[in-house]
Amino acid sequence: MENTPTTELRETQENVFAIANFEHSQRLAKAICSSDLVPKQYHNNIANTLIAMDISNRIGASPLMVMQNLYIVHGKPSWSSTFLIAAINNSGKFKAPLRFEITGDGDNKGCIAWTIDNTGEKLESPKITMSMAKAEGWVDKAGSKWKTMPEVMMRYRSASFFSRLFCPEITMGMHTTEEIIDIEGTVIESRQTVTPAQEEENRILKFVGETDSLASLEVLENSIADKSDKVKEAFAAKKKELKSNA
Repeated sequence: MENTPTTELRETQENVFAIANFEHSQRLAKAICSSDLVPKQYHNNIANTLIAMDISNRIGASPLMVMQNLYIVHGKPSWSSTFLIAAINNSGKFKAPLRFEITGDGDNKGCIAWTIDNTGEKLESPKITMSMAKAEGWVDKAGSKWKTMPEVMMRYRSASFFSRLFCPEITMGMHTTEEIIDIEGTVIESRQTVTPAQEEENRILKFVGETDSLASLEVLENSIADKSDKVKEAFAAKKKELKSNA
């Protein structure tokens, strides 16, 4: 059978650090890290790229996906929560994508992540509540989004708990970026200086600033359950602008 670049990559990844494959792995890592598409800590860095290739092999993801979603917080590698959810959904272990059920009010408001496995059994994470977040000190840590985006953070944390209980091979023992920030109270040291939650807020603000469609703006606004004060102000200002120009 003819070897394609994809086949070659898969065969190399089968044992990145095996002596027989190591020289070839280095050449492949050099080609990957020379791309402008990889994050800066991998660009022209063969050693980091080899590690990313090894991790990608272990979890069954592409090297680029690993590079784009692996953060370093306080010297500890961690996954973005959105990548973790996507990895769970693509693992093949479950019949349906991960679902989130939010119930209660105030400090009793909480979220459970759940899905159905391939035997038909319903699997649920522990319930993550605001009272838990406050008791654990997550709400007051520097860089935390628990005060401004509580429902998003509950979903992220329940997904993390679910993965450690039912598919720990996906995380390889690593926590999510949001978990480490909540525990350590710090900022991301590599790839980016914002958390995934802040990235999402920035994408929303960018869309609001650039759109000239009031209908699209209102659809997006109604689809976001938790909005920070900054996002609310941006929506209000943009709607006022578009209505005045109509």
